[in-house]
Amino acid sequence: KGTKKKSRLLAVPLWLCAFVVKTLMTIHIDGSLGEGGGQVLRTSLAFSALTGQPVQIDNIRARRRTPGLAAQHLAGVRALASLCGAAVKGDSIGSSRVDFAPGGAAQAGEYLFDVSALAGQGSAGAVTLLLQTLLWPLLYAESESRLTLRGGTHVAWSPPADYIRDVLLPTLTPMGVDVTCELTGWGFYPVGGGEWQVTIRPATAALRPLVLEERGELVKVTGVGVAAELPAHIAQRISNRATNVLRQADVPASITPERVRSKGPGAGIFLTAHYTNSRAGFSALGKQGKPSDAVADEACAALLTHHIDGAPVDPHLADQLLVPLALADGGSVFRTSQVTQHLLTNAAVIRAFIDAKIVIDGAEGEPGTVTVVGIGR
Repeated sequence: KGTKKKSRLLAVPLWLCAFVVKTLMTIHIDGSLGEGGGQVLRTSLAFSALTGQPVQIDNIRARRRTPGLAAQHLAGVRALASLCGAAVKGDSIGSSRVDFAPGGAAQAGEYLFDVSALAGQGSAGAVTLLLQTLLWPLLYAESESRLTLRGGTHVAWSPPADYIRDVLLPTLTPMGVDVTCELTGWGFYPVGGGEWQVTIRPATAALRPLVLEERGELVKVTGVGVAAELPAHIAQRISNRATNVLRQADVPASITPERVRSKGPGAGIFLTAHYTNSRAGFSALGKQGKPSDAVADEACAALLTHHIDGAPVDPHLADQLLVPLALADGGSVFRTSQVTQHLLTNAAVIRAFIDAKIVIDGAEGEPGTVTVVGIGR
């Protein structure tokens, strides 16, 4: 009898045993890893949903002044859990540990995710960071998804909605990522209240690799200087200053002033550098006591620093490219004007979930070359 039972056990295909073990295995992520911010949480959650592997994230945002889950991070946990029927522990404001176990693949559909409602308190939490959590699981859903995301559309320490529309998504399009977005309401810190419409069409094949080693010639710089619930001359002054600074540096620029409606006051500038083979984005936000000229100068200085280096990928785009490149079918390579702690951290988190090969050649704070061999998801 013992021999017969043993033979039946061995009859189970080895690939199935490996799949079951991998699926049931909980991945442990130290949230203080690298830059120790919300990116560790977002990438961990996205890959947990993609792979079906439960994840436990400790020391969440340990390197931040106020550690633990803030409203926008809690919103991401709860929104993704609703998409994939996940069992969650630790989903509360200030929590330093989250246990997340997907109940299945992310389900496509029409969703409204309001950061304030999900977190149970008022918040200008960034909707662009919320999208980082939801985008990749929904890209592999069975049909199209339409998201209405409410919260902060233009807030500090996050990519503005303009950047996603004008830089990230055009860069991802050649890979086979079909995502469109529309800003239907501006939201600045601390009030928020903005609205962003995002449509995600499912990938019909494995993502194609990406090569961005040469950016080509600078074609133009476009941008907008914005004032919300503030005098129109603020937007005009920001735009004029940026135009003059860039033209003095022999950079062709077309920057328009725009006065917009919002639930709270805000100002900023959002620039896109269009090269023959790539795009790069730079921005700066106003705040009380910060002169309009200083807002323009901040964004222009970042753009010119990148432009002088000659790399096709700006520092903000580099870490955002890692996830799709790790999922792509084959080898990708790009040059970035700065290796950031965000880039290094995202690479470490991805390696904890999948066997993508990620090599970053360059010191932190310096230009670098990134090579990624994806898994062909």
